[in-house]
Amino acid sequence: MSFENLLEVTVIKNKLTAREREFCLSFLQTGDATASARRAGFRNPESDGERLLCDEKICTELERLSELRGRLLSAMAVIGYQRLAFGSAADAVSLVFEENPARDGLEKMDLFLVSEIRRPKDGAMEIKFFDRAKALEKLAALSMERESSSSLYDAIGSVAERSGGDD
Repeated sequence: MSFENLLEVTVIKNKLTAREREFCLSFLQTGDATASARRAGFRNPESDGERLLCDEKICTELERLSELRGRLLSAMAVIGYQRLAFGSAADAVSLVFEENPARDGLEKMDLFLVSEIRRPKDGAMEIKFFDRAKALEKLAALSMERESSSSLYDAIGSVAERSGGDD
């Protein structure tokens, strides 16, 4: 059997069914094997959920999805901090000048920068914003972490190259 054929057999062998994929996605959300097996349509959710968690290809898929989710969450956090640091407060400011804002108008406004809205008894509106300086500090820290982690990998790689693979 050639390498290409072996690789193809391995890919087919490790392919998940639609129900197994649904189980994996649900399990990452809930952490509950029984509920995930039930949601995915397995007949015996209690036993099937536990069995699926012991399946190597399910574990591999859960690890892959978990890693992907972690990378996505990190990227989303950076985007959120960028919006806080550089976003426009125009919609929030215009909200202050509206006496009775309509729900339709509110849903169209970008209020991401707003941390709190209060209307005291005197009828005025108070709006508090997230701290832009803290968002900038967090962005800088995340940037430094990325640079230092890539520097660490570069340093490890250069040491490995210099040693020539000797232990």
